[in-house]
Amino acid sequence: MKKRMMTLWLLLLAGGALFAGRVDTVRVYSPAMDKTVPVLLVFPEQKENTDSLNVVFLLHGYGGSFKSWQKHIDLRPLADRYGVLIVCPDGSPNSWYLDSPLQKESQYETFTARELPRYILKNHPARKAAAHWAVTGLSMGGHGALYLAMRHPERFGQMASMSGGVDLTYSTKRWDIALKLGDYGHNRQRWHENSVVNMVGQIREPYRPMLIDCGVDDIFIDNNRALHKRLLQAAIPHDYYERPGGHSWDYWTRVLPYHLFFFNEHWPR
Repeated sequence: MKKRMMTLWLLLLAGGALFAGRVDTVRVYSPAMDKTVPVLLVFPEQKENTDSLNVVFLLHGYGGSFKSWQKHIDLRPLADRYGVLIVCPDGSPNSWYLDSPLQKESQYETFTARELPRYILKNHPARKAAAHWAVTGLSMGGHGALYLAMRHPERFGQMASMSGGVDLTYSTKRWDIALKLGDYGHNRQRWHENSVVNMVGQIREPYRPMLIDCGVDDIFIDNNRALHKRLLQAAIPHDYYERPGGHSWDYWTRVLPYHLFFFNEHWPR
């Protein structure tokens, strides 16, 4: 009897492994940059309706890579809990998810908002409508998430940011932004036009769910407060949170579940 029970238990474990969420790494060709870009895909536990997954793009910060999030937090339980496909694209260490007018090899807006979604829709069980796609990220990726969603409402139906560097002019010398946009002294308009804090006027109805999240001790807290104020002045609905913490992985891994919960509350039913 004990032997049969042990055999049954092992079979259940094996069966669970077959259907557990999984992590894959793929390389996606970018025609805009004429190169392949690595992307981490985190699938939820297999469900009956495998053609109906909501999609969450999760962007890394400056100096990071497509591996950064999974390195600091196991994303599989979150993908399972909310039944979403989590997509972690590589944004290079310093792209800021912009299309650089100076570097052909740095066209990460086009890749992240257009080329990669086409790949996902062609090769994986993702829902097509923008209302079933969301994007969030940390620091450089927080700016990138809001930037991409504001400029591509046809793709992202929800947007969020944690510790976002939402004003590129916060420092005109650090984080390699000048490599992408040119030096600030000769390209001020370009810097301002590509800063999320100055893009509030581009947001149009119907308004999409938006979450902005920043630690009270974060280096970008004043920039996020300024963005929050401008959104309020423009009467654009959004959720805004300040929590204890700074610009650190401890903060980002702690608040990521809140972002996925927020998206889950706003998926079309």
